[in-house]
Amino acid sequence: MSLEDSLFGVHGKALALRSQRLSLLASNIANASTPNYKARDIDFEAALKTATEEGASAGTAAQGAMGYRIPLQPSVDGNTVELSTEQTLFAENAVKYRTTLSFLEGRINTLNRALRGE
Repeated sequence: MSLEDSLFGVHGKALALRSQRLSLLASNIANASTPNYKARDIDFEAALKTATEEGASAGTAAQGAMGYRIPLQPSVDGNTVELSTEQTLFAENAVKYRTTLSFLEGRINTLNRALRGE
C-alpha cells in the first residue's frame, strides 16, 4: 500500500477517475455533431474496483473500463452522442468530482492541523 493510499484511501483514485470521466464526457459533448463519432464512457464502479483491488493506476483502470455508449435513438450520420444524456452525465459526474475533492480537502486540512499540533 502506498503512502497516498494510506492517507487518502479510495478517494485519491476516485478523484483521478472522475477527472478522466469528465474529460471523456466533455469530448463526447464537443463531438455531438461529428459524423460517425462514437460516444464513449467509463464504467466508474468497475474502474474504481480495478484501481483499488488490483492496485492499478487510475489511467490503466479507466482504459480497462472504457466502452462505447449504445444510443437510444441512432443518428443517420452514425454519431452515437445523445446530447441530453451526455450533459446529464457530465453534470452528475461534476457534482461527484466536487464532493470527492471536498472530502480530500478536509482530509488534508486535518493532516495539516495534526502536523501543527492543533
